[in-house]
Amino acid sequence: MPVAPSPGQLRWQQNGFGLFLHFGINTFYGQEWGDGTEDPARFDPAELDAAQWADTAVRAGAKYVVLTAKHHDGFCLWPTATTAHSVASSPWRGGRGDVVRELADACRAAGLGFGLYLSPWDRNAASYADPAAYDDFYVCQLTELCTGYGPLYEVWFDGAGSEGRAYDWDRIMAVVDEHQPDAMVFNMGRPTIRWAGNEDGLASDPVEYVTGSTDLNLFTDDVITLGEGRYLPPECDVPIRANWFWQPDDLDTLKSREHLLGIWYRSVGLGAGLLLNTPPDRRGLIDDRDRARLLEFTDEIARRFGSPIEAALDAEEPGEYTLRFPAPVTLDHLELTEDLTTGQRVTAHEVLADGHPIARGLTVGVRRIHAFPTITATELTVRLSGETPALSHAAGHRTGHETAPRPANPGRD
Repeated sequence: MPVAPSPGQLRWQQNGFGLFLHFGINTFYGQEWGDGTEDPARFDPAELDAAQWADTAVRAGAKYVVLTAKHHDGFCLWPTATTAHSVASSPWRGGRGDVVRELADACRAAGLGFGLYLSPWDRNAASYADPAAYDDFYVCQLTELCTGYGPLYEVWFDGAGSEGRAYDWDRIMAVVDEHQPDAMVFNMGRPTIRWAGNEDGLASDPVEYVTGSTDLNLFTDDVITLGEGRYLPPECDVPIRANWFWQPDDLDTLKSREHLLGIWYRSVGLGAGLLLNTPPDRRGLIDDRDRARLLEFTDEIARRFGSPIEAALDAEEPGEYTLRFPAPVTLDHLELTEDLTTGQRVTAHEVLADGHPIARGLTVGVRRIHAFPTITATELTVRLSGETPALSHAAGHRTGHETAPRPANPGRD
């Protein structure tokens, strides 16, 4: 039998799009990976406005944000009791500030899900050389975050830098299980969502939601037994520029609208989730140019897909549906949604108009969007392959674009 998603996983998949906020001491040093020797006195975002970050996410149609509460350099964006390497040692807010608190409050006010990234690798903590002592340290940090800021939508465990390191994931996950049982867990420990496998924001067909024990990329040598498989939908992550943290000299790498649209089609449009990094700058604001490009891209998504033409689904026979529109409609895109309540079942599909194929692919999943040359039709046929496959929804769109944009080569465009 297929492996079914939990209600939380299915909600996370349906939401589909979030913003990543890489922010920290690296922002003020112009670097991507700090080594833990950075001076907290450099951290002073004088205009920090978490409400602007949340407003940007809402305007973009994102359903959640994930903040780097601690990156690999060990600098903490909340006044932790575990280390002096935090905002409490900075001049910002007179050493009494708490970025995590301000964003948690802003997200709550805006109706956004609030997620936190807590790097297991810590280049500042002296205890990191002693695995048992560091596990105590890390569990304390995670407990602070899981108990002090309200419900967490996602807990993001980045495996970078941890190659060959074994953490006490039973203890770590016990904290999440006790205090944030509804949070999605990214990629490590006992994950409920997984990494798509690249930092270009791209999935590929098929997008499979059930992953076996040999398929899960954890970056580390940890072995997690998943039995016959676990339902683990993928999240695609990508920065809006070439770098994850805001840098003063990489504006020329800001991705074009077409590149971002291509990423969206190759992630959300294939049934994966998309986490797009739009980092705050040294003022503590999302860069005006990044914000403008983000909204240019998401406004176009809303224009293309904001007025769906709903189709009635008639199951003609097992694995075949007729999509019926109330009157002749002109379309250049079709959106399909699989019934995932009992698990992912569609392994291949084909869309036909008047008996002629206009689109085909492998998985459907939570959403599958096809672009094709403009047609006018009152009915379409969808044929599905798989174990008792089923659709739950279908809608057409007239966007004025008969082909899906493709992202440029990773990096500059």
